[in-house]
Amino acid sequence: MNFKTFLFGVIAVGAVSGGAYLYLEKRHTAEIQAARLEEAKPIAAPAVTVMKVTTENFVETAAVSGSLVPREEILVSPEVDGLRVLELLADEGDKVKKGQVLARLVAEQLDAQLAQNDANLARSTAAIAQAESQIVQAEAQAKEAAAQLDRAVPLKQSGYLSGSMYDQRESAARTTQAQLLAARDGLKAANAEKAQVEAQRRELQWRRSNTDVTSPEDGVISRRTARIGAMAAANGEPMFRIIEKGEIELDAEIVETEMKNVRVGQKAIVTVPQVGDFEGKVRLVSPEVDKTARLGRVKIFLGINPVLRIGSYARGRIETASSRGLAVPSSAVAFDHDLASVQVVSDNKVHRRVVKVGLVTNDLIEIKDGVSEGDLVVTRAGTFLRDGDVVRP
Repeated sequence: MNFKTFLFGVIAVGAVSGGAYLYLEKRHTAEIQAARLEEAKPIAAPAVTVMKVTTENFVETAAVSGSLVPREEILVSPEVDGLRVLELLADEGDKVKKGQVLARLVAEQLDAQLAQNDANLARSTAAIAQAESQIVQAEAQAKEAAAQLDRAVPLKQSGYLSGSMYDQRESAARTTQAQLLAARDGLKAANAEKAQVEAQRRELQWRRSNTDVTSPEDGVISRRTARIGAMAAANGEPMFRIIEKGEIELDAEIVETEMKNVRVGQKAIVTVPQVGDFEGKVRLVSPEVDKTARLGRVKIFLGINPVLRIGSYARGRIETASSRGLAVPSSAVAFDHDLASVQVVSDNKVHRRVVKVGLVTNDLIEIKDGVSEGDLVVTRAGTFLRDGDVVRP
């Protein structure tokens, strides 16, 4: 290699290196300018979902559940024991009237006792008549003995009557007086015996009249346990169970925290699965809460409805309060300790407002103060937005 060749090679390499450097410099400058232009562009505001504040009706409810029961249940048992069931005249599901005969018991034994009582009554009546005649006889004898004693007194004093004869007349007067007292006591005993027989007769007649088992009130028979030939027992299982007037109510349990809002007379909707919805009213709020389950009891009166069956499960919603006011979605309200707030969008900017909340219905919450009708509120409150942030509603 000669010197000319070497010099030419050095010049060529230098030219290539210089061109590469100029290219890289120009590229770096273009990237910087593009970045500056990108930074100069305005940042797009985030999009948020909003909803207008509107006026809605609010109904606050308390949930309950339980079983259908009779408003009042009547237990019908026989008034007399020891008699067999002769005939049954009513069955489950029958509507009955007050005084209607439901069953009859065998009465032959009572009829025999009444016949015997008739004989005892006749005997006591005859004993009274005999005692009265004995009194009349005893009174006559006592009167005669007293007269003889009165006549004997002056004769004894004059000496015409011996002392022994006077003593006999005095003894006779005392004896007849005692007989009179005994006859009168006999009449009292006869009257007492007759009164006892008459009392027994009244009891037998009462028992005889109650061999017909009747309904004490109008209603619907829900259960019949009586069987023909069975022995009736006043202290055993009732022969019939009657739903008084056919009225039914819901005996339900309610959470302790919601019980404070429930009042007698409030409206309620009771749902019986696979049957339907029925309107009712709160009839009773129990003053007691179960200390273990923390549940209270309420009774919702439903009235007369043939499709309702006692013992069925049902759930209810009691209307504890109602109002009409401004509404926003429940998700739009943020709670921080005791304060509630919403995010209102005005002029494409977010403004936090403290509000006063009211009733809650489904997914809406009532706002009593803090917003006006037509305001735009962010439907889902969150921490990613702050006061003054620019948004696209």
